[in-house]
Amino acid sequence: MTTVQNRRARVSGGELDDCLRACAVHSGKLVGSVDRRRVELAEQLRRLLVVVTTGSATTTAAPAAPSGAAARLKRVVKGASTPASGIPNDVLDALLAVANKALECGYDDELDLALVISDTVLAQRRNSRAGWRLRARLMEALGDETEAVPAYERYLGLTDSDGFGVAAKIAGLRVAGERDRELLALLRRQCPRAEEFARGPATDVWAEGLTAHAVGDWPEAEPRMVGALLALAAEGAPVADRQELLSQYLELRAARSDVDLPALTEVLALYAEQRRNRMRGPVADPTIGGVQWIGLGEFRNQVAGKSVCLIANSGRVGSSSLGAEIDAYDLVVRFNSYRIDARHTGGRTDIHATIHKHGFNWDQQVTTRLVFGGVSGDWKYSLRNRLVPGAQQFLGDESLRWPVRNIGRLGADVWSGIPTTGFNMLFLLDFLDVSPTLDLIGFDFYESGAYRVPEAMKMPITSVHEYTSEKEWVMQRAQRVTDMRISLR
Repeated sequence: MTTVQNRRARVSGGELDDCLRACAVHSGKLVGSVDRRRVELAEQLRRLLVVVTTGSATTTAAPAAPSGAAARLKRVVKGASTPASGIPNDVLDALLAVANKALECGYDDELDLALVISDTVLAQRRNSRAGWRLRARLMEALGDETEAVPAYERYLGLTDSDGFGVAAKIAGLRVAGERDRELLALLRRQCPRAEEFARGPATDVWAEGLTAHAVGDWPEAEPRMVGALLALAAEGAPVADRQELLSQYLELRAARSDVDLPALTEVLALYAEQRRNRMRGPVADPTIGGVQWIGLGEFRNQVAGKSVCLIANSGRVGSSSLGAEIDAYDLVVRFNSYRIDARHTGGRTDIHATIHKHGFNWDQQVTTRLVFGGVSGDWKYSLRNRLVPGAQQFLGDESLRWPVRNIGRLGADVWSGIPTTGFNMLFLLDFLDVSPTLDLIGFDFYESGAYRVPEAMKMPITSVHEYTSEKEWVMQRAQRVTDMRISLR
């Protein structure tokens, strides 16, 4: 079993030149890959190449083959020296995009690459918020929670908005770690002989335990299995490895005809609690402040007969001076990581529509919050972990979870792209067709750039959405169009 310490000894970064060479080498490994995640990683490596060679991340040049990218990147960094000021901003952003895609891949080679980039970013930019969040997520993926928690805390100390639910993640990992320790202490008490085997090679001891179990010798099998679990914990083995063996041990123990049910129940309770907290974190108020859940019919009643404006998170809105006009509508709808500047954007938010994947502005007081998500389980997970009790009076239920797909019945064969939050909201209001005024303010589909809370400005404008198709849909239904306003009613 590979410990995180062994991986760190084998793979390390720090110098930008070395990091770029590692990226070049890795791009060559991806030639011909049919794995979707690795293909996306290859594209991010290509963009890094473009930034390093031209200094621009927005070039429209045709994609280079991974092998060509590797060769060109090697030529770029060969003999080069890192600028005295550290990593340039555009290179930093490109490296972080590569690392995040590598982390999504989850394979050992890609995790090694992410580790090199993480080391390099933090060596050059000690106060990089994105760098510390990358480090924390990487350490969590590698199963090193003792390093993940401080990294998450460092990230929180550098940001004003916990849009990614890091505080809940920290709390969950801390509670899970405490329950882990309680569980191991309990196993020590229940199986005292385990200490005899806790100092041996964990893999060998575990194999001996399985062999004893196979011949029906549970009195010899159990102490070896528990001893192996204790040894793994002592050597800092990745959490996933320890969890896998722990679940196997509990399954074998539970299957015995002579099982001590009360003792097993005590162990299972701690096991379940530490697993649950790693997955979802503790919840202080399961009722979410007494929020009122609403479905399609209740939401229709909220908007019926009222003038509604939807405010884009665009640069055009950020300099519009339309604040007073926006606040004059009956209902103001804002999206995701919206930014308030009363003079330009208005100061009121009645409905906050947001994707479930991050928690920007979930702590802001609104009348109604609609959280959109394509996968029911992921959506429920986000609600449980990110909703702020008392921050909303009404909350959309599952009937409002994914309007374009679930209400409009537009499948991928009709609408291939993932609908944006704005399009889901607009589609819902157009479908209900009960608002005499339905205006879009500043919707230029990011032609003027993004205008978000500062912590979200680094988030990329993702390519998974069909912005062109959404714009066509809007313009086909537009009644009046000006530079700042598109009226659908």
